[in-house]
Amino acid sequence: MKRVLVIEDDKDIVELVRYNLEKDGYQVASSGDGATGLAQIRKAAPDLLVLDLMLPKLSGLEICKEVRKDVSLNRIPILILTAKGEEADRVVGLELGADDYVTKPFSPKELLARVRRAMRRTGAASPSVTQLAAKSIQHEVLIFGDARIDFTSMEATRAGKAITLTSQEFKLLKYLAASAGRVVSREELLNEVWGYQNYPSTRTVDNHVLRLRQKLEPDPASPRFLMTMHGAGYKFSPGGSAAGSAV
Repeated sequence: MKRVLVIEDDKDIVELVRYNLEKDGYQVASSGDGATGLAQIRKAAPDLLVLDLMLPKLSGLEICKEVRKDVSLNRIPILILTAKGEEADRVVGLELGADDYVTKPFSPKELLARVRRAMRRTGAASPSVTQLAAKSIQHEVLIFGDARIDFTSMEATRAGKAITLTSQEFKLLKYLAASAGRVVSREELLNEVWGYQNYPSTRTVDNHVLRLRQKLEPDPASPRFLMTMHGAGYKFSPGGSAAGSAV
């Protein structure tokens, strides 16, 4: 289980973050001031740090600086929490090595999406995901069933006949293929493929997956490659699996 340390002096925010991260499967610890938080990091390094900038005893910027200059800690992903009026501090935080930021007030979905992205970007994701990705895409060409997808030339064929995919369909399929064997949530796909701020509805993902199935699945109503995992998201199975529901 991945461990997240939240350093934030607002108890309501701490509980909001704790509730949503624990619900998503993370183990969460917290500290209400910067000095205690830094001591906790040095005692037991977390897998990710959620860090407020305005803290008693030691600021978030100082913590960020201390973590990044310590060779035993500097690979920890850091997600900073900022208020709308803290743009300058946010920029400094990113310059000091923070991986991303969330502006308060924030939605739980945005927080979760950014936590997941920070984990993946810094190598905190499970090694099995990387291994599966390597097996799924070789030299930017994906082959499954009777489909062949060339992501470099953006060309696709089925049974040797050309089919047309939009640029967004190429992006979505590539991301799912790179995560082969892993369940990918709709929120993650929105954040990673579209950019969370641009497409606020998860129906966007559903509609694009539906169109990919219509173009690539032998029987779109009973998909074998682009699988729906009910209540969780989608999973790409390059070797095919037992036919499943399309909803």
